[in-house]
Amino acid sequence: MELSHKQIESLKEMLAQPCLRIVILSHTNPDGDAVGSSLAWAEVLRARGHEVTCVVPNKYPYFLDWMPGIEEVVVFKTDTEGRAVKAIAEADVLFCLDFNAVSRLEILSETIQGNTTARRVLIDHHLQPDEGFDIVFSHPESSSTCFLVYCLVEAMYGTGAITRRMGELLYVGMMTDTGNFAFSHLTPELFRAVAVLLEKGISIPEIHNSVYNAYTEGRARLFGYAINRKMALIEDGTVAYMSLLESEMRRFQFQQGDSEGFVNYALTIKKVKMSAMFLAHRKFIRISLRSRGDVDVNLFARKYFNGGGHKNAAGGKSFLSMEETIDHYIRSVREFAEEGHLG
Repeated sequence: MELSHKQIESLKEMLAQPCLRIVILSHTNPDGDAVGSSLAWAEVLRARGHEVTCVVPNKYPYFLDWMPGIEEVVVFKTDTEGRAVKAIAEADVLFCLDFNAVSRLEILSETIQGNTTARRVLIDHHLQPDEGFDIVFSHPESSSTCFLVYCLVEAMYGTGAITRRMGELLYVGMMTDTGNFAFSHLTPELFRAVAVLLEKGISIPEIHNSVYNAYTEGRARLFGYAINRKMALIEDGTVAYMSLLESEMRRFQFQQGDSEGFVNYALTIKKVKMSAMFLAHRKFIRISLRSRGDVDVNLFARKYFNGGGHKNAAGGKSFLSMEETIDHYIRSVREFAEEGHLG
């Protein structure tokens, strides 16, 4: 992955100013990559004397509670003290990590638009970023934003600037966004970065255990219910989907992050090339899409669900009922297949 020398120099020049007030933002339903990259980048900036606040629109999953520095993250949805609003209004720089459009901030979007003087820097690995950023590091070829942050730090300050604490944060995003190093964009550079993090003293078994083996009993039972009762196969068994209503999630004491990874499970079935998860929220249905090989769910999400993402991992929304959403999905898959996109 080749970073723009011009953009790096612009960023270095910006950060050479003393005592900047900086806010690091990440997307709604922040995951390991969003949280890990934000906290690691915050460490870099604070080491250079800047005042940094990390803000997310809503709560991160409980299995990330152990991450170093996570207690410093301000959750906008539950921020009764107004810390996020104040920090954003006073910010000299807004760093946007792990999302490509301000709309991905959802309930936080309007607050961001209120600060028209702060410089905006994008550090992200999703396709087709919005315009309006002063400095842009947009690299869809990167497996994660955490790997992109690692490359930025290496290019700007050298790997000597990476501490063990930062290494733990960066590894979480590298691990989770690649499905524990099983998905695409697995480059030699990525594994060389992991080797550096190991040299910093991180414990891969401990991090893996903290993320993947820290679920609740309710989550385990919900997973069994979703696979046994809610998974359906269509298109001669090559496409799968499952859905969960709010009432079903309540039965299993659902917490933010409990459905993480459900959508991937159908892809363990040999014939399945594409999988969808429909998760009901109060005002809409959140859709997660996964695929393997040449099946492009980014294209599918953009065409049928006003969403997007990566070739093999994307998402969208539906404002229809669950039944109508699933009917639309089935019709869309049929059309997608007829156009030759399912191979």
